[in-house]
Amino acid sequence: MPKFLRIGVHQSNVSGYTSKAWCVRRVGSAVFLKWGAVEVHGAGDGRRVYWARVPQEKTVRCGTAQRAQDYAKAAIARRRNHRYEPLTGPIAPRRRSAERSAELKQARATILIVDIVGSTAKAAKLGDARWTKIMGHYYAAVRKELKTCRGKEVVTTGDGVLATFRKPDGGIACAAAIQKAMRTLGLEIRIGLHAGEYTISGGEMVGLAFHICTRVAAKARPGEVLVSSAVRELMKTQPAIILKDHGMHRLKGVPERWRLWRVAG
Repeated sequence: MPKFLRIGVHQSNVSGYTSKAWCVRRVGSAVFLKWGAVEVHGAGDGRRVYWARVPQEKTVRCGTAQRAQDYAKAAIARRRNHRYEPLTGPIAPRRRSAERSAELKQARATILIVDIVGSTAKAAKLGDARWTKIMGHYYAAVRKELKTCRGKEVVTTGDGVLATFRKPDGGIACAAAIQKAMRTLGLEIRIGLHAGEYTISGGEMVGLAFHICTRVAAKARPGEVLVSSAVRELMKTQPAIILKDHGMHRLKGVPERWRLWRVAG
């Protein structure tokens, strides 16, 4: 059964976030649809997806197998055109409440978010097959640089990656390396970094710091790396990295105005 997970950084779109999933299956002349809210935990091959509540289901009887095939194909195409990514692996039943009551712990890190500029338009122009191949190269390149710079991948968002670093200079070095790697793929990306605290609950990461980093990245132009003032404060002892004042900005959904800085070079 083809399955699709809604993508894009929204709400708490890190490990532990709530998204939406669609399942499409054809049997003879009938198409079976299932959809609903899901919880996503972990990232990469270890990502686990749970139904947040009982999913909705619908059966469409098309009369002939060909019509059913065409209906299913169109349904899958609509999902891909509305920021969904193919989902491998099962969607498990809702997790037991006992699993949610894990002890809360506080942690601090430099957070990095990479986002492809104009990904929807590029996917429409190139078609599913070519775009899927490019995305495979994209994720491979990002993960290679994360490993080199000792970054920890938290979650992928279809056309973006969120990761954490113990130190800000590692995050900035990784951002520069990713930008360089993307030029060979013909992709334009924007990157944002923020340093802050987050909560670890049952092994999952949640917190306002992830939202702030998302908003910082959204302020970057194609090819830019922007950092928050929190990162800049930590970088004062690193004169080799030049940060240019990018002005004061309002970050959607985040209190007060924030001064952002652009990584030069």
